[in-house]
Amino acid sequence: MLPQRVLPAEHSTGSVSVSANGLVMIRGAVKAVVRLKGEMMCLHFYGALMFATAWCCQLVVSNAQTRPNIVFIMADDLGWADVAFHGGNAPTPCLDRLAKEGLELTQHYVAPVCSPTRTGLLTGRCWSRFGVTTPTNELALPTGTVTLPGALQDRGYDTCLVGKWHLGSLPKWGPNHFGFDHSYGSLAGGISPWNHRYKKGEYSVTWHRNEELIEESGHVTDLLTDEAVKWIRMRDSLPFFLYVPYTAVHLPIKEPDKWIRRAPQTITGNVARQYAACIMHLDDAVGRIISALEHAGVRDNTLLVFTSDNGGSTAENNDLKYPDDNCPNGRLTANNLPLRGKKGDVYEGGTRVPTIVSWPARVKPGKVNNPVHVTDWMPTFCSLADFEPARDLKWDGVNLVPLLLHRVEMSKRPLYTAGPRWRASALRYGDWKLVVTGKDENRNVELFNIATDVNESKNLADTEAHRVDAMLTRLQEAARRDNDALAR
Repeated sequence: MLPQRVLPAEHSTGSVSVSANGLVMIRGAVKAVVRLKGEMMCLHFYGALMFATAWCCQLVVSNAQTRPNIVFIMADDLGWADVAFHGGNAPTPCLDRLAKEGLELTQHYVAPVCSPTRTGLLTGRCWSRFGVTTPTNELALPTGTVTLPGALQDRGYDTCLVGKWHLGSLPKWGPNHFGFDHSYGSLAGGISPWNHRYKKGEYSVTWHRNEELIEESGHVTDLLTDEAVKWIRMRDSLPFFLYVPYTAVHLPIKEPDKWIRRAPQTITGNVARQYAACIMHLDDAVGRIISALEHAGVRDNTLLVFTSDNGGSTAENNDLKYPDDNCPNGRLTANNLPLRGKKGDVYEGGTRVPTIVSWPARVKPGKVNNPVHVTDWMPTFCSLADFEPARDLKWDGVNLVPLLLHRVEMSKRPLYTAGPRWRASALRYGDWKLVVTGKDENRNVELFNIATDVNESKNLADTEAHRVDAMLTRLQEAARRDNDALAR
């Protein structure tokens, strides 16, 4: 059972601030006066005050309804060309329609691997500020960090995470400690699809509801979607934030037979067909969430984002670090073309991912080619929710509302990427991208013009020495604040 909604202590309406507990106390006090005095004047007073109370409550509801609901769906290890609208060989009709009717962000950047991207999304800051550059089972965020769900909670939002957390794999570090009213899924990282186990070791048992470890049967994609749909159906008039970080298409994969049978016959090989089935299953799950929003009558005023946490992987599917779930052997068949690289790389194939924004009431269909970043979503959503932080949260991201709603061109800005363990780093600035690998005498510097060389095949570092120097300076400046917010 999902927990019942608990009203936040206070809802701000802009010009009127109404305490939910205060309203209850006022009603009780006035009723007591009526009982004790029994005078007509007191009854008139009671009626007038209750009218004023109802008016204030109506203001709360009206104000809440003007803010959008927010649904953020994140695939796991989905490659650039794994989706049909980028030429993928697995049908993705739900995502294709979403891309056609919504706004595609054609240059949306994330981290090369999972936990860093999740850190950036939930804090508005580069993951390296928190010392997070690899998948982590340790506590990623300092206690007291102002997170995206926490900020939205402050503005009266219901908040829910259904899926993969991976920012601290013990219940005491779970999502309910960082702004989520309700949480369900994997506290750790990617899990086996049927036994719901993470890698062997102390974090292997990880399936939970509200940070209580549980055992359930069923395929992970179905269980997560069922939970998300149920949660949507239980919403009242308050706005909500639903974050759905799926484990698909992360290894190990093993799909239900009905999805394997639906994979195109042109796709051959066991793992290749499993991979296509996994993508199709994920696509259907997105469609189910959209249908739930429509049936709840909230689709028009719901801002939905679909993206991936990093580029696609070609690693061995049946990774022996996981408890055996009878998953097929063979390498995953992710497709990041025409982009260079894959998951774990700071090249485009590791960090540039399919991304769609859909808000039927406000966002017009089309494509935006401005480079944007996963850290932009917290400033954007906070702006839409009228959240103003009490202190400087040192956001690296920026507010995308002018771009999304009005197609206002964004100014050039540095987009910084710290790769796993800082073995590689990158900086995008305008059309240009700098990639640095190694250190000291082993350092290698590459410079690409992404506008003309999207697959990063022509290193222009030798012919653009002055530009390289300027970009290196920007990269060093961007990295200066790394490790300034470590969890202790």
